[in-house]
Amino acid sequence: MVVVLSVTTVVLVYLHRLNPQERRLLAEAPAAARSAGCRPVRTISPYPGGLDRAHIGTGGPVPTLPDLATYPSDPPASGPHSSVPADAGEYADPPSIAEAIHSLEHGAAIIWLSPDALSNAEVARIETFFRRRHEQNHVIVSPFDYPDQGSAGRLPAGTEMTLVAWHRLQLCDRPSLAAAFSFVERFRFNLWRRGSYRGEAPERYSPI
Repeated sequence: MVVVLSVTTVVLVYLHRLNPQERRLLAEAPAAARSAGCRPVRTISPYPGGLDRAHIGTGGPVPTLPDLATYPSDPPASGPHSSVPADAGEYADPPSIAEAIHSLEHGAAIIWLSPDALSNAEVARIETFFRRRHEQNHVIVSPFDYPDQGSAGRLPAGTEMTLVAWHRLQLCDRPSLAAAFSFVERFRFNLWRRGSYRGEAPERYSPI
């Protein structure tokens, strides 16, 4: 059977329009990012030794997860990771960091939050917004807290929110929904808004 899609259908599939709240958040984002003390988005170098996309596993070049301190950024924006990605969604407890890195390879954006900021009202807004089914697409919201990794298992001092995608990172002194959505809109791969994607995740069409 041959299915014929009209031009209108194709446009709707690939150019999903922003809703009014999304448009408002993007308009607010520059001022909100300044108010939240967000630094510019940085491009992060690949993990050294040709291991940027290496899977962790017995018998391979990376048998166990390297110390997080060896990754080019804190939190990691690429590097050795699990063969299984973490699911999209909101986490009360941090997911496996090895799985979270794999999710980045699949085009996810992660909103990492300091445990000290979880009672902040803006964090509640972030969690509520990204709990919606459409907004949850390729997005992880989670505390960043890996005590066994020393200082590399916490967000940098003075940072309450860090936004991460594959080879991209933005540090913010304080949580901001508008700043988070602006980053997500550019750096998570959303099949329905492919034209907005500004990232370089190598497996961006893969699900999480």
